[in-house]
Amino acid sequence: MAIHSVRWNDPMPAVCRGGALTIGNFDGVHRGHQALLGELQRQARAAGGPAVAMTFNPPPVQLLRPEAMPAALTTLADRTRLMQAHGAEEVVVMQTTHELLRHSAQQFFEAVVLRGFDAKVVVPGFNFAFGHNREGTVERLLAMCQAAGRRCVPVPPLTVGGQPVSSSRIRAELLDGNVAAAAELLGRPYRVQGTVTTGQRRGQALGFPTANLEGVQTLVPANGVYAVWVSRAEGTWAGAANIGPNPTFGEQVRKIEVHLIDFQGDLYGAWLSMDFIERLRETRKFAGPAELVQQLQADIAAARRLVHDGPQRPMSR
Repeated sequence: MAIHSVRWNDPMPAVCRGGALTIGNFDGVHRGHQALLGELQRQARAAGGPAVAMTFNPPPVQLLRPEAMPAALTTLADRTRLMQAHGAEEVVVMQTTHELLRHSAQQFFEAVVLRGFDAKVVVPGFNFAFGHNREGTVERLLAMCQAAGRRCVPVPPLTVGGQPVSSSRIRAELLDGNVAAAAELLGRPYRVQGTVTTGQRRGQALGFPTANLEGVQTLVPANGVYAVWVSRAEGTWAGAANIGPNPTFGEQVRKIEVHLIDFQGDLYGAWLSMDFIERLRETRKFAGPAELVQQLQADIAAARRLVHDGPQRPMSR
């Protein structure tokens, strides 16, 4: 199993040819993507070749309409690791260029699917589109595969609550603070990662030291206080995280701060992963430090209970 970075006109690695192929952005690698990758693996075994998943870097929309580029749910590194974890034996990261995006659907099919991968089976998602202006539909792909003597096995949408699971649906839940609903769609808690930097140290003065997380490359959920799991190389702790400003002290800068429950030590400069379990409350202004401390005690007690009674400790992924 490997991750390969290629350009569209490069010879594809030999281990990626002659098997089953799926193509997409795979942002979030949510439950719908997981079902797609599971079918990819089944089709690869039947074809006697590798299960190959191709994604793009950067996403095509970033080149075509940068103003419409949504915040990512996963970094490229996490996305490719998750794709492997859910069934892709070989992950190919296609370097997106304007030249590639100018290909018609037929040109893309011939250059990438046939000459590049020599795919025996193509496994598209229900909303897959390819080629210039997304002119290639699943129906056209079926026809192209039939004409080329290849199989095409479309995968229907996975629905939760009567609606298809999608990256845009997950983003909407996170932007509303519904991290538990997002976790149901993802099949795991939503995660952000960043580096701990020096803050105002107000939490420490109040008896609740917090780590200020910066450098987050993915979507940050709505403002509020959350129960979370926090992981670093040395271990994992329950935590209570605050996203947003600190109106009690007149601060309007949006920050990510997290208190690691029962943790002792120095976190400055550490790389942390934070998995969101449940939203506890909205961010609000308190009358003063004493009222804030009382609320923080309640937040930490609620976070401890929710985290330890909820999902198991996160594993490396």
